[in-house]
Amino acid sequence: MNPRSEPLLWLQLLGLPALPLEALVVLLLLGGSDPGPWPALERLLTWAIGVLMPAVLLWRRPPDAFSLLLAQAPLRARRDLQGRISRLQDHPLLRGVLIAGAVVALPLLWWLDGHAALVAGPLALLDADQRLQALLLTMPVLALMLWQWQQVLQSLWLLSRSPAAIEAAAPFSQVELEDRRLCLGLPLLLLPDLAISRPVSGAAPVAAAPAAATEIASEEGSPEEGAATEDAAMETPGGEAIEKAVSEQAVPEKAVPEESLPETAEQGVSAPGDASAPLVAIEPEKRGKDREGPDLDQQID
Repeated sequence: MNPRSEPLLWLQLLGLPALPLEALVVLLLLGGSDPGPWPALERLLTWAIGVLMPAVLLWRRPPDAFSLLLAQAPLRARRDLQGRISRLQDHPLLRGVLIAGAVVALPLLWWLDGHAALVAGPLALLDADQRLQALLLTMPVLALMLWQWQQVLQSLWLLSRSPAAIEAAAPFSQVELEDRRLCLGLPLLLLPDLAISRPVSGAAPVAAAPAAATEIASEEGSPEEGAATEDAAMETPGGEAIEKAVSEQAVPEKAVPEESLPETAEQGVSAPGDASAPLVAIEPEKRGKDREGPDLDQQID
């Protein structure tokens, strides 16, 4: 279970660039209004209603991590991962972030109201005599800024959680979500999980190289396979005759002189050129008698 695969947590980060735009809206709202006799009291009341009261509500019921204020993930269709992430929102660090946002909002409002007439006077959205209306419109913008502040930092913290921490958390039930989380918006967000790619190990390309070499060798045929094929052919019944015929065609044998035939016959070795009819060895005594026979006949004559 990886919290980075939850798309709504990434969508919450869009509130980070929205915060400066919301501050600019406050500046334009207060730019044309003329501060009254008690500007400090007006700023404190605006901060108390627009920031402090929403902060107390968010302290009791933290904002749902899967709510975008106008739309949210349906409670009945929440996945197990979403329920486990909602359990982690009870961390004390997130409550400290909420307090920090509420405290920072007061000096920010003070500075914006003090410099609004100088910075955004010509571009003010309201006239100078509409001070009360400007302060009333500023309150919901401040509450929105506090919501965005909490959701952005909360999403960053949840995205940094390890899968082991997510698995260790017990998932929230639907009843617990309704009672302990501020789930605002229409239940329209049914987004699938993001496909998080895993890093490819260095052994994968190395293992792929022998596989490719094996395929090439199987197509073209390696010398070792050719030698093995020839050895298998020699083991067949007609393999010796085929080998001899191939060798005779490849290397022509020299003609053997007739004078060497008797010596070859005496040793009982067949002639190189005739493999099918080996010569029979002739005994030396019989050969001598055959030579002496014609000489005796001539002497008698």
